[in-house]
Amino acid sequence: MKKQRRLIAAVLLMLAALGTVQAREWSLKECIDYALQNNITLQKSRLSVKSAQEDLLQSRAGLLPSLSASTNQNLNYRPWIESAAGGGAPSSVDKVYYNGSYSLSANWTVWNGNRNRNTIKRNRLLTELAEAQTEVSAATIQEQIAQLYVQILYSTEALRVSEQSLNTSQTNEDRGLEMLRVGKMSRADLAQLTAQRAQEEYNLVAAQSTLADYKRQLKQLLQITDGEVFDVVVPPSTDEMALQPIPSVSNVYLAAVECRPELKAAQLALAGSDVNIKIARALRLPTISLGGAFNTNTSSTSDNAWGTQLKTHLDMGAGLTVSIPLFDNRTQRTALNKALIERQGYLLDLKDRQTALYANIENYWLQATTHQSKFKAARESVKSAQESFDLLSEQFRLGLKNIIQLMTGKNNLVAAQQNALQSKYLAILNLDLLQFYQTGKMR
Repeated sequence: MKKQRRLIAAVLLMLAALGTVQAREWSLKECIDYALQNNITLQKSRLSVKSAQEDLLQSRAGLLPSLSASTNQNLNYRPWIESAAGGGAPSSVDKVYYNGSYSLSANWTVWNGNRNRNTIKRNRLLTELAEAQTEVSAATIQEQIAQLYVQILYSTEALRVSEQSLNTSQTNEDRGLEMLRVGKMSRADLAQLTAQRAQEEYNLVAAQSTLADYKRQLKQLLQITDGEVFDVVVPPSTDEMALQPIPSVSNVYLAAVECRPELKAAQLALAGSDVNIKIARALRLPTISLGGAFNTNTSSTSDNAWGTQLKTHLDMGAGLTVSIPLFDNRTQRTALNKALIERQGYLLDLKDRQTALYANIENYWLQATTHQSKFKAARESVKSAQESFDLLSEQFRLGLKNIIQLMTGKNNLVAAQQNALQSKYLAILNLDLLQFYQTGKMR
């Protein structure tokens, strides 16, 4: 028993020493702001937005004509020269000669069934979709931070209850030692008080460990990897915060439909599928394009100067091309059918997200209502348990109550206090989440 007490005391001293290290205290807003800037998932989502923006810029540039220049330089070897091209005498008897060609060409798609313009619309929607998906990730992270933050606040309060309970158990054990010395308590009863005090020490260590683990999880979510001690600001939490009016499910849902990014993302995906259908239908329409080119060439077999050759060999041309699809091995029909099927899938996704959103809101409402009612009952339970334990402690001191009755009263008090804290903070958490779904902002 003595070794166990020394071990527990050493652990408590170590945790207390860690607690004395100066730590930066993070508020909920600071945690959220930091995560929105540094979370890797969000950074990847922002890269997806930039990639979609590049696709949009490229599709816009597709409305403009294309222009390209090319040159071709050839070195030739003719070992037996008989005659020049056309049967005449060669202008040069060099067996090694070179020639070069130069061209400038342009092409412009005048009309292709509006596929190019619809591609711009689709890429614009895809850019907005990538932004909405980034907002979805941000909202999810904010919810996770809020849940961990409230758990830290609850665990901090629960730790204080454990400390108070340990102090009470220590006081009871000291009182039992005095009663043992005067013959008013047996060693068996004292052993029970000692066991309860040891159990309270264990509970305190467990509460400290739980609190430290929640802080570790929040630090991990913020992706902080330095060795700085991490702590959070503990704002004042009143009973009124847990007992504020709960908005109705329908009011929260109607507001959430307008601001929740997951619904916006589903609606953008559905709109993009409508554009894909238009693009697929345009595959059966003709494509009209304009083209033009400038070509010239030079050769070392000519006696003319290089500049003269460029001028005299210059060819210019322009043309109109009309391409009409007649038989495409069912390419257009397959593309259209797949686009229609894709739209049905996105429509189901939208309905699924609407259902999931309503279910989440209804769950938060039910949790808020339940824990608010529990908190009201728990407050009365704490008050009664405290009065009962105070009376039992006085009667125990006078020898009117035995050790079992005292320990039972203390356990009832601690359980009531823990229940009240848990229901209080869970009510606050779910009320905050309802507000977040309704306004898009965390309190």
